[in-house]
Amino acid sequence: MKNIYFSLMGLALMSAISCRIVFQDEVAVKRTLGRITNNVIEPGPRFYNPFVSTIITIPVRTINLELNLGLPSKEGLTVNSEISILYKVKNNEVPNILRSTGLNFEEVLIKPVFRSAAADVCANFDAKDMHSAKRSVIEKEIRERMMMTLEAKGFIIESVLMKSIVLPAGLSKAIEEKLQAEQDAQRMEFLKDREKRDAERKLIQAEGEKNAQIVAAEAQRRKTEIEAEGRANAIKTEADAQAKANDMLNKSITPAVLKNKQIEAFQGLSRSNNTKVIITDGKTPLIGIDQ
Repeated sequence: MKNIYFSLMGLALMSAISCRIVFQDEVAVKRTLGRITNNVIEPGPRFYNPFVSTIITIPVRTINLELNLGLPSKEGLTVNSEISILYKVKNNEVPNILRSTGLNFEEVLIKPVFRSAAADVCANFDAKDMHSAKRSVIEKEIRERMMMTLEAKGFIIESVLMKSIVLPAGLSKAIEEKLQAEQDAQRMEFLKDREKRDAERKLIQAEGEKNAQIVAAEAQRRKTEIEAEGRANAIKTEADAQAKANDMLNKSITPAVLKNKQIEAFQGLSRSNNTKVIITDGKTPLIGIDQ
């Protein structure tokens, strides 16, 4: 009987005390008799009385909330997009979140705030902007608008990501045609630039050939001038030498030498077998001439 008594007492004690494990990516609060306590329970094993209390856990890791939504554009078109909202809960705000919003805070708070912010922001952009580089600007503005409402309520919006954007069929075709036209224009501009560069290259080449011909002609002209100058200098040198020789000869001829040369000439004539008639001025001596 004693063993049965202790067993019943143990079961009653175990029934009055329960244990809840709070994991590392969670925080918890205790609700006792319907009231949320202000103390945030950190990860680890937590014991409580299941008859009067409940342990409520909320993840504090980054949550990826995915939505498929039609976004309005500035033109009044609807752009379908898959949206990822990356958010997390502030640890110390968990009790207030449970009091003011409850566990269903995604449906009650985050989604409605996102739809309102997305509609306000996207209405200021054209549909094509959501499919271009401006998409990051749109995402940033939506996140900032959401933070204006949700940060004070205990939530941090880390990112808003627009994925799988589907434009209206007519607009998609128009954008494709415009892109094709822009690519064609860029290709024509490239060809134009290439032809321009080729023309510039040919002009530079022609200018180089012209300059080469000018340089060659100038070199030939200079060569001719140098050769002519050389010939002129040679003639001048020869003339100077001849003049110098004549001057020396003139200086070396004296009257006595001239008379001696005349006598030598007459002697040579006298030895000739031919009949000779010698006419002189009567002053030249006829020395050594046979009579």
